[in-house]
This record gives sequence, structure tokens and C-alpha cells, in this order.
Amino acid sequence: MPQTHPATEQITPPAQAPAPPAELTLDERLTLTNAVMTARLDEAAVAYEVNTAHIDLEPVDLADVITGPVDTGPDPLPEPYPTPVAALLQRAHHRLLTGGWCAGALLDEDGAHCMLGAIRIEASGDRGLEAAAASVLLEAIRRQFGNSVDTVPSFNDAHASGRVPVRMVDRAAGLADARGL
Repeated sequence: MPQTHPATEQITPPAQAPAPPAELTLDERLTLTNAVMTARLDEAAVAYEVNTAHIDLEPVDLADVITGPVDTGPDPLPEPYPTPVAALLQRAHHRLLTGGWCAGALLDEDGAHCMLGAIRIEASGDRGLEAAAASVLLEAIRRQFGNSVDTVPSFNDAHASGRVPVRMVDRAAGLADARGL
């Protein structure tokens, strides 16, 4: 609606809105962004230089840097026991440490063995040696946990982790060596 001026009663046209700003092209926006980022990076570089001017720039001696793995895994197999049953149990213990322990199967899909599976694989088909090792292992388990343990597999499967079963194979190796088996 036209406005009237009270003194002159003249009609003045409405004020025109300012023209919208011209939209920048992609190249112009990129150039502007580049200039802003360059200024910010220059400010950051100056701030870094000021904040780190007091730090001594001594080169690092690479001989002091640890480059090897920190955890090298289980120790290598110690000097084998001189008796066959003790040596078999010692090898089975080492296999459980290096290859892994499992429950519910002689060998799982990841290649881990149960207590009896490790003894069987290390016995290399000698059923008499395998039976003697399993017997000594069951005795070592019963010494520690009482006569309520029926079999080596039932003891193995009663555990959620291999910590106790693996330790018992090691103890059985010591027992077999003490007996000269």
C-alpha cells in the first residue's frame, strides 16, 4: 500500500529491498576457504613455535627404543624328563600351552586340545604309554581335588578355562618323574 507523507500529502513509492548478495561460484568459495585455512594454519604454527621454544631438541637414540615383541609367548620346552610317561606328560603340557586348551572335544576347530587329546597326540599311537599317562594324570587330579573326580575328560570338561587343567598336566609330569615312570 502506498504511503502518504503528512506534510505534502504526496504519495511515495515503497522502499525497495536490497538486492540479494551474488552467490559465489565453487571456485570462489574454494579460494576463500583456502585463504581462511591458510591464515588459521599460520596462526597455529606461530603458537606451536612459541609454546615449544623451551623444549630441547635432542635426537632420540634408537638403540633405547624397544623394537621386539613384549610378550613372546610360553617358554620353549624345558629339558625333557628322562622317563617316558613324564616326558609324554611334559610334551602334552607344552602342547596345551602353545596350541590351546578346549573342553568338550579331544580337538576343537581352532586346533586346541583337551587334556586327554594332548596326551593322545603326543603319544603318537602308543596306547600303553597313553594309558599310563592318563592314569598318572587322574591320580594327580585326585590328589588335588579328591576321589570325586571320575575321569580325566570329566575333570577337563568341568572347567571354563584351561588354567587348572593345564596346571594339572604339569603336576602329573612331575609326579611321573618322581615315580620313575
